[in-house]
Amino acid sequence: MAGFVRDILTTLAYEPHPVEQLSNDSAALSRLDQRLAGFVQGAGGRGRGFISIRPGDCSVWDGNPRDLPGLTGENCRSLIESIAQEDGNRIPVLVRLNPPGSELPYQLLVGSRRRFAVDWLNHNGRPEIRLSAVIVDLTDEEAFRLADIENREREDITELDRARSYQNAVDRFYGGVQSRMAEALSLSNSQLSRLLSLAQMPDDVVNAFATRDELRVRHSEVLTPLLRRPEQCERILAAARQIGDEQQRLAAANEKLIPAATVLTRLKQAGIGARKIAQEWPIMLGEAKIGKVRPGREGLAIDLLVADGADLDALLAQLRAAIVESRDLAAPDDADD
Repeated sequence: MAGFVRDILTTLAYEPHPVEQLSNDSAALSRLDQRLAGFVQGAGGRGRGFISIRPGDCSVWDGNPRDLPGLTGENCRSLIESIAQEDGNRIPVLVRLNPPGSELPYQLLVGSRRRFAVDWLNHNGRPEIRLSAVIVDLTDEEAFRLADIENREREDITELDRARSYQNAVDRFYGGVQSRMAEALSLSNSQLSRLLSLAQMPDDVVNAFATRDELRVRHSEVLTPLLRRPEQCERILAAARQIGDEQQRLAAANEKLIPAATVLTRLKQAGIGARKIAQEWPIMLGEAKIGKVRPGREGLAIDLLVADGADLDALLAQLRAAIVESRDLAAPDDADD
């Protein structure tokens, strides 16, 4: 089984994959699910490592980004119905043994929705159903990569949850080296940097959006440069708190919440304030100025010095951030009206 799982880690592509419907149209299979289902069929539904447990027998590994409180009987309805019809989960969850002395014997690595669905059924008239699981022996880093494969294929994992799991993982599993993590997850350094910037959004900014799902990487690209400056950061956070209070009042009154585009515009305008349009904006790499962006005749002009041996991925990430920031600062204040 360990060899099968490690084969998944090395051969399963990360690119988005069209979702295929189950024959009963009650749920959708991810690519990882398809591989697990194929393994079960090849083993005849049995074999070494297969166990049947209660959902309460396993704790959930803290390296998984899934927002467990967000799982409900309603948003898992099709999965619950499918498991009820089949008297159990056809696609097993993946667990590993907890260390000796732990309160529970197993630790859930993959399959949070299936575990929730079986637990829901156990408490709603089907106490006999057990959770089908496969025991695997994986390191924390391998478990993180496997959970990341599964969660990239799910629509109910927010960009913010994924980004914050990456922020935790870069120190926990990769020694704080972003390039190591990017290589392990088949991401470019710039893609990972953008996600980590989202993870660092202040809670006040997060709460200004109607839901966590509405805060995206593209929003953090606009706000992150402004939040780096103390005076602009203070204005943005004050505006974010005001918007958050408005969202709560609207929600209490059962009225339409402020859309993400409007929230972003208000936060950006609060950060920019009554600033004087600069004639050029520096491009920084660490503490060094490597170039500048300035207004051109038909857009923005860029002057850039690329030193021998420069980290091109890091340089391109900073160049992209500088262009986004300069474009926003150079735009008229009413550009988003």
